[in-house]
Amino acid sequence: MHRTAVIFGATALILAGCTQEHRDQAMAETVTFADPWASAADSGMTAVFGTLHNSGHHDAHVVSATSPAATMVELHEVTADASGAKIMRPKDGGFTIPAGGGHELVPGGDHIMLMDLTAPLQPGADVAVTVTFEDGSSLPVRAQVRDFPGGKENYQPAEPQDHG
Repeated sequence: MHRTAVIFGATALILAGCTQEHRDQAMAETVTFADPWASAADSGMTAVFGTLHNSGHHDAHVVSATSPAATMVELHEVTADASGAKIMRPKDGGFTIPAGGGHELVPGGDHIMLMDLTAPLQPGADVAVTVTFEDGSSLPVRAQVRDFPGGKENYQPAEPQDHG
């Protein structure tokens, strides 16, 4: 009887610890950014791609990003407009990485947009990007700069008040 009580007590403590760990874990602690890369550009804007993986038990929400390589960074998506043409625009709500799943940032889809580059991004170099989550935690990333001609999307900027 005493042995059974000890086993149940130990199990309860272990489960309580696991539950507390899952609840308190920052989103940046459960997300990794696989194969991050950025398209080379001499000036203007470019994008960062790769795959975000979430090993956590709760969805993770990317709400913004920053980079010393650009004066403005936005989370973007590519969608079709009424005529079927591809347009690129800021993504409302950011990116959601499902618990135990992933979210791809790809040309022609979701991506991190580096705007008003502060210097040219040459192939073979790295660019620093920091991804920020809804809980305030952040994930620093180094993306390799690669040659890529682009997806030929039209850019549809956000309303000016959305940039603040």
